[in-house]
Amino acid sequence: MTVGPDDPRYADLRIKGVNTRFTVDPERFHLVGSTDQVVGLVQDAVRAGKRITVRGGGHSCENFVGDGAQVVIDLSEFHDVSFDRRRNAFVVEAGATLREVFKTLYLGWGVTVPGGQCGEVGVGGHFAGGGYGPQSREFGSVVDYLHAVEVVVVNRYGRARPVFASREENPDLWWAHTGAGGGNFGVVTRYWLRDPNARGTDPAHLLPRPPGTILGSPMLWGWGDVDQAAFMRILRNYGTFFERHSEPGDRFASLFSVLLAPRKVAAADPGGFLISAELDGTLPNADALLKEFQSEITDGVPTPLIPPPERTPWLTNALKSGINGESGRYKQKSAYLRRRFTDEQAEITYRHLAERPAPAGAQEAPMLWLLSYGGAVNTVRPDATAMPQRDSILKAIFLTTWDGRGGDSDGIRRVREYYRDMYASTGGVPVPDDANDGCYINYPDIDTTDPAWNTSGVPWHTLYFKDNYPRLQRIKATWDPRNVFHHALSIRPPR
Repeated sequence: MTVGPDDPRYADLRIKGVNTRFTVDPERFHLVGSTDQVVGLVQDAVRAGKRITVRGGGHSCENFVGDGAQVVIDLSEFHDVSFDRRRNAFVVEAGATLREVFKTLYLGWGVTVPGGQCGEVGVGGHFAGGGYGPQSREFGSVVDYLHAVEVVVVNRYGRARPVFASREENPDLWWAHTGAGGGNFGVVTRYWLRDPNARGTDPAHLLPRPPGTILGSPMLWGWGDVDQAAFMRILRNYGTFFERHSEPGDRFASLFSVLLAPRKVAAADPGGFLISAELDGTLPNADALLKEFQSEITDGVPTPLIPPPERTPWLTNALKSGINGESGRYKQKSAYLRRRFTDEQAEITYRHLAERPAPAGAQEAPMLWLLSYGGAVNTVRPDATAMPQRDSILKAIFLTTWDGRGGDSDGIRRVREYYRDMYASTGGVPVPDDANDGCYINYPDIDTTDPAWNTSGVPWHTLYFKDNYPRLQRIKATWDPRNVFHHALSIRPPR
């Protein structure tokens, strides 16, 4: 189906997605339902010299879809999830959302993949960029289960065609889709998923089986009850816990936690922050593990509000809306942590979040998310997939959201300054070293290419891909020699 500017549906399609900073104004949108349609559209666009971009769920943090797009291929109607008996693997069409994947895999076969919390995220980019979520500490990254991929590519003569890639067939193209992110080599149309260590043909044993129930409870503090010393102690306790409990097979392997700290508000109710915790509720010592975690985090700090723990069926928990900070207009940055924040970074965080409270009603406010990581993710070699970050313990997200175009400059400035200050000792970005391991490509940040904000001298691609980048460039030269598929942080052809 083709939708042009004269079609009333065009207005809805141009604002699809969660980051309303960006709109898409192509000559036309194409909602596809087959690989053959994608091939035809790509071929026509190449012949006409039109810029092609691709969209699934619309959750990009940067304007990769809208920037100069003339033809947008929208995959959202191409979203089937099923079991492919010929390949003995689950097949997911690239327009599916995580919500659709979780529901179909679990209700159909009792299995899952360790994908993210936000159910409306499209798998097209999520899988290609690595993919992680609440089950990753126990099961690894989504790409650790990538059996094969189908990609529509364009050769040096301008001919579009679909290519099947796996570990055995076109292995470099398969490898490039295990962490390089979307929009690099072609249009992904299908993913095949299975555990590489699984045996047999029973689908119920070819992907991880999640726990039947999830046990969880948050800890909530009010900003009015926590001074700088207490906040720094909470950050120290949190980071230290995951320094000790992020080895593969740790007894807390099923624990997923998020520290979510928005900026304090200068009002009668200054707001607060929380630390969530959820783990496998079927473990015989699940309640004791949850209490132990809460005890370690709250050691030496003001007592938070801790609601009674609840057990929730796994799928019900997975289909919850998850973290909803990504809405409206926003700017986001990321970091992999190999160690907890230093006390200096904790002090900087307090200063940005609490010492300069936002006026009542203001929304241009930075916030911090720390998400538990490591565990089974770190059992894979850095070069086994395109995603090289395989020994981190936490992921950090630095985010500002606001409503209205008028807040753009202030909102972006605030998160830029916070991030710059956090990584001042390494040039304003988390350069890979003993404490940091760069950035996550599914949280792209074009500031990493800007010498005004990245003064480290370390190129952007080292932050995202480290030593894997030269191989990705060679694959780019082979499979997209005309650089048809590109954006601000795409793999550059080798010179």
